[in-house]
Amino acid sequence: MHLTGYPVFFVLLLFCGLFPFLLFAISQLVQIKHPTAYKHETYESGMKPYGEARIRFDVKFYLYALLFILFDIETIFLFPWAVAYEKVGVFALVEMLIFVGILALGIVYAWRKGALRWQ
Repeated sequence: MHLTGYPVFFVLLLFCGLFPFLLFAISQLVQIKHPTAYKHETYESGMKPYGEARIRFDVKFYLYALLFILFDIETIFLFPWAVAYEKVGVFALVEMLIFVGILALGIVYAWRKGALRWQ
């Protein structure tokens, strides 16, 4: 019997909905449980933690992270263009130069605003 259409979709939907719960149930059944006080201690790079876990970070760290993510993701767009350059031609070269120019303007703007100054 060859199933197509909605029955297959609903069977797949049911399977995808139940499979994670099945895996959790199986892991609860087969895991070895030996709780000790040592296992419940926090571990951070081999050192005992000190102070609170919640500390305030300066906004500049978030700004560096956002700029890194922005320019890192934009650089990823250069790779497929470089691979397919022979097929896309000069028009795509002009578009990519405009794209890189906009990125350069963005980095110059961030630099002028002092976003890249580490204090």
